[in-house]
Amino acid sequence: MSITIHIYYSSTNHQARAFVKEMLSSGIAERIRLSNGNLQYDYFYPTDDEETVLLVDRWENQEALDQHHDSPCMQDILRLRDKYNLSMKVERYISDERGIPKKDQSFIKEQI
Repeated sequence: MSITIHIYYSSTNHQARAFVKEMLSSGIAERIRLSNGNLQYDYFYPTDDEETVLLVDRWENQEALDQHHDSPCMQDILRLRDKYNLSMKVERYISDERGIPKKDQSFIKEQI
């Protein structure tokens, strides 16, 4: 059972994008990616909203996520969130261990 978290960071004056730039350039994002239990840590930009950034953050289990929340990296993130005055919307998803249903698979085109 993995846990996927979507965090929508919003701001004004492109501060959400500046936040991402600093997360990447400072090495914080890479340290998180190397954390035990981290499966994904990627930022995406919506095509129709320049003031929002989506973080897709995926962990093996709740224990790995709890360790991340207790880590020094989390304090660095909190500091940067304040620095860039970000608001957040959070969605949390638990993986379905049964996988993708056969009927749904018919709509998926695999990469060549």
